[in-house]
Amino acid sequence: MWESGTQMLQMLCSSRGFMHPQPPHLFFLQRRLVERGRRIIAEHLKIKFKIGACRTFKMVPLLRPRGPRPAGARGGAAPDQPGRSLEPPPGLADWRASVRRDARDFLWLCAHLDCTPDIWALYDWSVWLTPFFSQAHSHNRSRRFDTAFYLCCLREPPLVCPDSAEVVGSQWSSPSEATRSLISKEFWLPPPQFYEIRRLENFASLSDLHIFCLDRALEGVERWLPISLLTADGVVQLLPGDELYLKDSDFLEKVLSTEKSIEVMREGKKFRRIVIHSRHLYSLHVTIQPQYKHIYPKNYMASKSHL
Repeated sequence: MWESGTQMLQMLCSSRGFMHPQPPHLFFLQRRLVERGRRIIAEHLKIKFKIGACRTFKMVPLLRPRGPRPAGARGGAAPDQPGRSLEPPPGLADWRASVRRDARDFLWLCAHLDCTPDIWALYDWSVWLTPFFSQAHSHNRSRRFDTAFYLCCLREPPLVCPDSAEVVGSQWSSPSEATRSLISKEFWLPPPQFYEIRRLENFASLSDLHIFCLDRALEGVERWLPISLLTADGVVQLLPGDELYLKDSDFLEKVLSTEKSIEVMREGKKFRRIVIHSRHLYSLHVTIQPQYKHIYPKNYMASKSHL
């Protein structure tokens, strides 16, 4: 759309007698219009995705009474303190079924409750693309996703209502508790969720995490596509910035392999990788600096007693 807008400007210039090359001021005007248009589209997409997260009831508590949100001390729309969630609406199961049949019914739900989706309580955290797996190692993982991770800070745990579909249960844990539960096989965390859980371990309190989100709210996030590397004794998922990560698109749709062991693969300097020892046992090796004022997890080594 914006590229066609640039072409229209060029046509207008030609019709008014401008000769190519275009005057510098006109070129800069076109470029600013295109850049502004892209920013507007990006912001609209962010709002769309956040509303979608609320609409699918994965973020059930993120509804708030209608009216302007009080601005925080930093001048943004988000408050300086974590908020509180509303109680689930009466007849939640019926509303869920209705919205799943027709997404437009979400508007009726908000009108019925006199509330709006609290999208400003959702902070952009990260975006993960499902890595490519060969048929021999796919384990029925034929579907691939472009998944946005949002973070929300609330003063107390909200009431979660499982529906045996999108939400089958809930458990509130600290990052260290979640790691122990993973190792003890109480539940399973895919590599991205484990990476994000370990990233949250950097914060001593909810208040620290909330302030961090506020301070970097306008910085944006990275979009990561892990590359799978099969080793002699496990699987390594390489992330952008790792010295073995190859940006060539020819390699992004392949599973790399080596006869070296995971231990030998630790020889190097620039690491950002998830080592998969088994389904419930991971290690993290991160030695590079993050971008966009974000934070990376600390190195985490799986206990030898579990290997």
